[in-house]
Amino acid sequence: MILTNEDLKKIYFGAYEFEETEDGYLKANQYSKAQMEYFDSALEMWAERCDASTAKTIEFTTDASEVSFDYKMIWKCSEDSVEAYVDGLAHQIFYVKDMKEEGSLKFTLPEGTHRIVIYLAADATLLIKNFAIDSTYQIPVKNTKVLWLGDSITQGYGPLRSSETYVSIANRSLEWDIINQGIGGYIYDKKSLMKMPGYTPDKIVVALGTNQYGTETMTDIEEYYEVLTGIYGTEIPILCISPIWRGDNIEALPVFYGFCEKVKEIAGRYPNVIVIDGLTLVPHLEEYYLDNLHPNLLGTETYAANLVKEIRETGF
Repeated sequence: MILTNEDLKKIYFGAYEFEETEDGYLKANQYSKAQMEYFDSALEMWAERCDASTAKTIEFTTDASEVSFDYKMIWKCSEDSVEAYVDGLAHQIFYVKDMKEEGSLKFTLPEGTHRIVIYLAADATLLIKNFAIDSTYQIPVKNTKVLWLGDSITQGYGPLRSSETYVSIANRSLEWDIINQGIGGYIYDKKSLMKMPGYTPDKIVVALGTNQYGTETMTDIEEYYEVLTGIYGTEIPILCISPIWRGDNIEALPVFYGFCEKVKEIAGRYPNVIVIDGLTLVPHLEEYYLDNLHPNLLGTETYAANLVKEIRETGF
């Protein structure tokens, strides 16, 4: 059977709201229209990335032998993947480099009833229609809504696998209902913080700062947390992850380390903010990085494992 777009929305996670194109494709947005209008006016790079398909998933339990859908790729940057996981293990991978701008993807599933998660491309924008499944399916229930705020590392650049971003790896353990507002090149920018009508997260994760460690003043960071807590209050738990290690400019590391300390101090002023030292999450070795800035597959696996451990130990 082919699902209507309304039915598809029920198993489509990671979106704040949806819109349908004239030719019937479903587009999932993780930002409000007001936020996206701000990015359009602020910087082209942010505008391109603010509706990437990062951390967007199609999830269900089924005994189907096959699922498929039509897609249209309206933007892409780095070439990662679209993947199907079966019971928590990677099962089938389509690489963006091999995908046309428009086409269909078909996933063949093993016999029996299984939990299926389809990860859409992290650094491209995919539109979907005609989602087909050859059996019945059950919709998963997710109880904890978590908003992630971050830069390219949170968006998922580095591992070049959509399922292997540190956010997606961590969420296979945490099972949160997430919206990932990570954008390549992003900074602590209070102007994008806006109340999202109809959406109040249970928790918020902030992983920003690496793109502005050379700043002469910490005003932007201070004002960011003022605005964030002004919108969501001081009751909703917030997790601040200070920047992870970067080795692309060794001479600047003293400045970088000093900035990280200041970020932790500012975030730690708030009673509802738990601070995690990002420098403890990924080894300070180039083997864990694509470019000494963005973690590779090994780096994201390590990042996610250590982050989940910290989240559980702190009770966040």
